[in-house]
Amino acid sequence: MAIVLNSLLPPPTRCSSSSSSTQPAGSTRRTMSSHSPDLPLPSAITNYSARSLPISCQLQTMHTKGFAILRRDAMAMIFSSYIFSRVGLGDVALAQPSVGFREYIDTFDGYSFKYPQNWIQVRGAGADIFFRDPFVLDENLSVEFSSPSSSRYKSVEDLGPPQEAGKKVLKQYLTEFMSTRLGVRRESNIISTSSRVADDGRTYYQVEVNIKSYSNSNELAVMPQDRVTRLEWDRRYLSVLGVENNRLYELRLQTPESVFLEEENELRRVMDSFRVNKASA
Repeated sequence: MAIVLNSLLPPPTRCSSSSSSTQPAGSTRRTMSSHSPDLPLPSAITNYSARSLPISCQLQTMHTKGFAILRRDAMAMIFSSYIFSRVGLGDVALAQPSVGFREYIDTFDGYSFKYPQNWIQVRGAGADIFFRDPFVLDENLSVEFSSPSSSRYKSVEDLGPPQEAGKKVLKQYLTEFMSTRLGVRRESNIISTSSRVADDGRTYYQVEVNIKSYSNSNELAVMPQDRVTRLEWDRRYLSVLGVENNRLYELRLQTPESVFLEEENELRRVMDSFRVNKASA
């Protein structure tokens, strides 16, 4: 590499002028060797040298600087080529962000789904299974199902059409999020409801709702202008409903609305992966 870089240096040049013939040869050699062509000089010295040199020498100096710039560009090009030859295009492609999934299968209770591989399982959360994002704590998923002794579902259509099922799902959410705090207000709406037949031949309902929670910063204030309302949280709730083993199964996904916009494709993949199966028990 040193041989290639040295070959890019310009040939040594000498300034030919009337003033240079009066200077000793040794003085000229010391002046040229004191600064390498590819090291920039301080501006004051550069300006002084440019003014003191004849025109022919100034042109040669500019020519030398041009070669110095080319030399630095060549060094960067050779160095980057060496790195890419060592790394390889395959490694560069692997550096791109990607989302992996794992599959959770519960043969005892009869359901399965896929979830992001970096999510962690949380025990004692009240659901049959519970996973959450380790960095976005408001983003999680859970699975719940009814007891066969208290309900005898034959199909998810026992809930009625998807629109009626969506109303029941939203009512259940609002009941669970009911608060006794003063000044708390919830706003909710059903975004979409749909029905699909999966590759296992079973029908599944999908329900999407949005719920916002508001609270007053000073709920005990007498005057209304002193009770300032602020947004506590804004979340998207995604539910997938399926029936098997005389049970109603529900996969729930919870995520902040801001995160949902970024991870919608991954969350919908989790929804589409949910299956209910014959329980082994």
